[in-house]
Amino acid sequence: MADALRTGNCTLISNAMAHKVSVDEKTNRASGVLYVDRNTRETREIHARVVILCAQTQESTRILLNSGTREYPSGLANSSGVLGHYLTAHVRSGGGDGELPALGEQPTMGGPEKPVGIYVARFRNLKGQAAAKNFLRGFGYEGGSRVDFNWSAPGFGEAYKKALREPRVNFDLTGFGEVLPRWENRVEIDPDVRDIYGIPVLKIYMKDAENERAMIKDMGDSAGEMLEVSGAKNIRTYAHPSAPRWALHEAGTARMGTDPKKSVLNQFQQTHDVKNLFVMDASGFTSNPCQNPTLTIMTLCVRSCDYLMNELKRGEIT
Repeated sequence: MADALRTGNCTLISNAMAHKVSVDEKTNRASGVLYVDRNTRETREIHARVVILCAQTQESTRILLNSGTREYPSGLANSSGVLGHYLTAHVRSGGGDGELPALGEQPTMGGPEKPVGIYVARFRNLKGQAAAKNFLRGFGYEGGSRVDFNWSAPGFGEAYKKALREPRVNFDLTGFGEVLPRWENRVEIDPDVRDIYGIPVLKIYMKDAENERAMIKDMGDSAGEMLEVSGAKNIRTYAHPSAPRWALHEAGTARMGTDPKKSVLNQFQQTHDVKNLFVMDASGFTSNPCQNPTLTIMTLCVRSCDYLMNELKRGEIT
């Protein structure tokens, strides 16, 4: 942002709740964006040659759904009817933790606590290995450890004080798993509810299917196996339903594709229906692998911006 502002060609407008893409229905082109000033509650409009939405998955889709026209009554750029569907996220409701006495060191009141963390890459359903019997795709683990006082030490007096200072090293593993894209997991505009700015809000429909439930169980079971092999004591595992989502990382709802009848965006995150309208966040994802999505969002954005610049130079977008 700082680099963009230094060019003198970037204007940053804060406290602006964008809620609708304005459209020139004669040319079928986006002409700008309507927003509500958070301080004055006034509605204002910015005119633009190209409109790029990157407000995050659900918010970008809310803007499109609230931007319906006579040609696109169910949402702007939604001739396919796909807009809002195939919402995905990550499940993270399976894992475990335990104590690792071998890693103990004397704890100190007030820290400093060492910033530690690990990542266990996906190991289920990889190419060249036998497929899991009861679920598709896979999950990874995030985790870490910490040293703490033995607050639950038994006894009292001198023996308790001594036991209290014995270090307890807790180590945890939390699974982050892929949710399969399904039509019925979706968002739509709630006709009866508006936010504090008067903008219609989303209704969210999302639930786990058998694939997610089986994956969550394996998250807990596998975490327990890893902790046991590592020598952990007092192991606790968990695996419980995850809806509503725990890990977030929402994606989908304006998926990319080559067929305009089955998708909202092309491979450059350009809407099939409105050529100067792009959505450059995770809305275009057709699947949502277990890794965090930020770098993929950034990579696709860079590629889409290169495409957009070339199209502008060639006069394909006017």
